[in-house]
Amino acid sequence: MSKLPPSSVSPTVDFDADGVQHGFLKLPYSHNKSAWGAIMTPITVVKNGDGQTALLTGGNHGDEYEGITSLLKLSNKLKPNQIRGRVIIIPMMNIPAVQASSRVSPIDNGNMNRAFPGHPYGSITERMADYFTRHLIPMCNTALDIHSGGKTLDIIPFAAVHHLRNKAQEFRCSEGARLFGAPYTFYMEELDATKLFDTAVESQGKVFVTTELRGGGTTTPETIAIADRGIHNFLVYSGILQKNYIDPPDEPVALEIPDKDAYLQSEHNGILEMCVNLGSQIKDGDLIARIYSTERTGQAPAYYCATTDGILAARRHASNIGIGDTFAVIAKPIE
Repeated sequence: MSKLPPSSVSPTVDFDADGVQHGFLKLPYSHNKSAWGAIMTPITVVKNGDGQTALLTGGNHGDEYEGITSLLKLSNKLKPNQIRGRVIIIPMMNIPAVQASSRVSPIDNGNMNRAFPGHPYGSITERMADYFTRHLIPMCNTALDIHSGGKTLDIIPFAAVHHLRNKAQEFRCSEGARLFGAPYTFYMEELDATKLFDTAVESQGKVFVTTELRGGGTTTPETIAIADRGIHNFLVYSGILQKNYIDPPDEPVALEIPDKDAYLQSEHNGILEMCVNLGSQIKDGDLIARIYSTERTGQAPAYYCATTDGILAARRHASNIGIGDTFAVIAKPIE
């Protein structure tokens, strides 16, 4: 296999220099409004001597704002004398998507979290993913990627990890998720983990924690507080932030999404009526949702019922629904 060429992304920060640096990851992008333009992804590096490195990211999807907000706040206030080691803060991984208030990039329709490991000759999104895979992930010991449901989903607030072949690595990840301090911790079975940022980090043997912190394309004081506390605790867990943990109001409840059958997907186009609230206990056979046709009046709705017991962990936020859209996810308590 031929060796990959150098990345076309260039940082304006020195990752080895002590202190605080605010700069950009520059990716050349020639377009109608700027023939010699560049995509400028903001980055902050805070370093104090030798030690562990944490990679903190938000805006992997451009309509998920808890990570963006909390990491922008952190970039303004984190000082070198508070840490030992290095913190790399990228509040907006997919900056074109963030600027467009969109899940994916308007430039290439690129979903950053379905673009890994990326490629230096690929689309704009794939080129940035390649830079993460070959340059940023190898620098870090721990990584935290903050998500929420964006415009289309509402999800109970949780920190999550995956089952890994390396059980020692899995344990370190699960401890990071528990100590993040969200109301719930999850073991997740993804619909397709092949091209996730999660998989790229885990495959390099690093500690990885992700989150889902409600959604709807907005934030609340409660979800920002969870993100702020979780980032603080993750840096303490990483051995970098020289402060104490901030205890959550309650011990996290452990749940799992055991398999792909936990994702309920529509087989109809129409208007969604959810019949249970987010976080509700569900029994096998309970009515979860009705979907009404918009083609004509007088048609009976399609009924969707649970096929297992559990908790409604996620629901579609938008009422307009199409065939293939996930409208509910049922999680199970971990005994």
